[in-house]
Amino acid sequence: MPKTPDELFAFLDSLGITVTTKTHAPLFTVADSQSLRGEIAGGHTKNLFLKDKKDNFFLVTVDEEAEVDLKQIHHLIGASSRVSFGKPEALMEMLGVVPGSVTVFGLINDTDKRVKLVIDAPLMENEIVNAHPLSNEATTSIASGDLLTFVKATGHEPLVLKVSA
Repeated sequence: MPKTPDELFAFLDSLGITVTTKTHAPLFTVADSQSLRGEIAGGHTKNLFLKDKKDNFFLVTVDEEAEVDLKQIHHLIGASSRVSFGKPEALMEMLGVVPGSVTVFGLINDTDKRVKLVIDAPLMENEIVNAHPLSNEATTSIASGDLLTFVKATGHEPLVLKVSA
């Protein structure tokens, strides 16, 4: 079973990471989430769950406004071929979330380490990064350095590089 938001918060707490979380109506798109801009400071994420032809999976986390060239990104992230979006079944199996709730926090569910995380470098210039806590009915704010601590604690090695246009 995938972890719950409460289990995620307990894990973050066990790492000594303090976060703040704001609940809200479900947000399915960046446009939906922009209605919260005045209420939640920091960089807001857009997440792309991608796969290549050899079934290598990637979670690419960028700023919500970032543009990503899906025809060229495979050269940057180490994919074996052009990438496409991963299927919802794979998303649930690996990250424990459904489309609309894709988040870097889903790495807590990737116990087999099948997903390679790529974080866009400009996103990490924000002091605070905001992401869904396994549900699109809330937004969790975390210090960018603490986000990297979380990722490493899940057994993943974050690849921080410029992937946005």
